Amino acid sequence: MITGIWGRKIGMTQVFAGEKAVPVTVFDVSNWVITQVKTKERDGYNAVQVGCIKDKHAHAGFAEAWLKKPNAYFRFFKEITLHDDAATADFVVGAPIDVQAILAAGDNVDVRGTSKGCGFAGVVRRHNFAGARASHGSTMGKRPGSLSFMRSQGRVIKGKKMPGHMGTTTHMVRNLDVMQVRPEDKLILVKGSVPGKAGSLVFIRKAKA
Repeated sequence: MITGIWGRKIGMTQVFAGEKAVPVTVFDVSNWVITQVKTKERDGYNAVQVGCIKDKHAHAGFAEAWLKKPNAYFRFFKEITLHDDAATADFVVGAPIDVQAILAAGDNVDVRGTSKGCGFAGVVRRHNFAGARASHGSTMGKRPGSLSFMRSQGRVIKGKKMPGHMGTTTHMVRNLDVMQVRPEDKLILVKGSVPGKAGSLVFIRKAKA
């Protein structure tokens, strides 16, 4: 069995559960097809390679000739690992990913994504430093302050919180509830927010007990 599914984050909205409005993140899981099947005997592990067909070719049926010119027909290629007891013969190249067979409303999932890039950031924004007092003539502003006792030796302690590039790191949010699965629209609605900007790739898997 496939352990998860790849998709693209569309954005956030809200749905009603009873009388409560629940914030959800919407994922588009359309146009993903199996492009290669990897086996433990040949490749050392069981997995399927999946590709996301470009929108302009999505209406056409999959053809194996596309695999000879993948950049012309596919936007992304990703791998999904299989359980050790999965029968790799059940997966056929060109078959679409069936979201209903993987996830259903009420499931708990873990979602992995890449956070937004924020460029160069100081310590107040990057590490939530409080900053110096703003009264009595303080001129420190948002500078990081002392760099520790090793600075006199020309060194800075490894891992010291400093200004630098912020964002574009991989994060996983665990134990989110699947509110809705819409197979006709190829959409998954998950309660809460996840890392990444609109259009970014995310991996959705069933939460591990």
